[in-house]
Amino acid sequence: MNVQHPDGIHHIAIMSADMKAQLTFFTQVMGFPLVGLFDMHGVPGGKHAFLQMADDSFFSVVEMDGIAEIPSTIGITHAGTGAGKCAAGVTQHIAFRVPDEAGLTGMQNRIRSHGVAAIGPIGHGFCKSIYFAGPEGLTLEISYAVSAVDPARWVDPAVLAQCGFSAEEAQAMLNPAPCSAASPVPQPAYDEGKPQLAYPVATLKAILGAPDAAITMQGSYNDPPVPA
Repeated sequence: MNVQHPDGIHHIAIMSADMKAQLTFFTQVMGFPLVGLFDMHGVPGGKHAFLQMADDSFFSVVEMDGIAEIPSTIGITHAGTGAGKCAAGVTQHIAFRVPDEAGLTGMQNRIRSHGVAAIGPIGHGFCKSIYFAGPEGLTLEISYAVSAVDPARWVDPAVLAQCGFSAEEAQAMLNPAPCSAASPVPQPAYDEGKPQLAYPVATLKAILGAPDAAITMQGSYNDPPVPA
């Protein structure tokens, strides 16, 4: 079966030094039910929580030993606002979705009823949003779609040029090629010029050299922590 691209978010995971504070916020202020909380698979001392956003879409919290000792700094690890800076590769903000204006108003009321400030609504043409903060410096947003996003109106040629894209590169971004599961592609060899997971290099090379089936067998944890 050919697919064009992933069809949504399965889960977004944020790091925490205080699982209780995050789960209290996301269940009570945000209204997401807790559906999973267990020892993180393959990570000694780690805890992993899943909160349900939709049938197959989750918000996830990870807690590990020693996280509280790692400095958290606005402007480096966190942006602090939707207009703030932070280090490259770090999440700037997370925007959750509601279906319509009534949903946005309902969530603004819910958030404010817990004593948390919610700024907005603010219109962005194709969406309207409110903005607020979560525990441990999270910058959060809730939006609903006002209209479809037409790339002919919303992809600005001037900004494409500022980013260094040629006309051919722009067309490739507007029309990405589909992917296929028909013919397996072998794992590429380690290349430091490509994005790589931050394992030690020797460990990563061993992982990349192993067959997919061996990785699946060794690394999978399929049984829930609570017996049926």
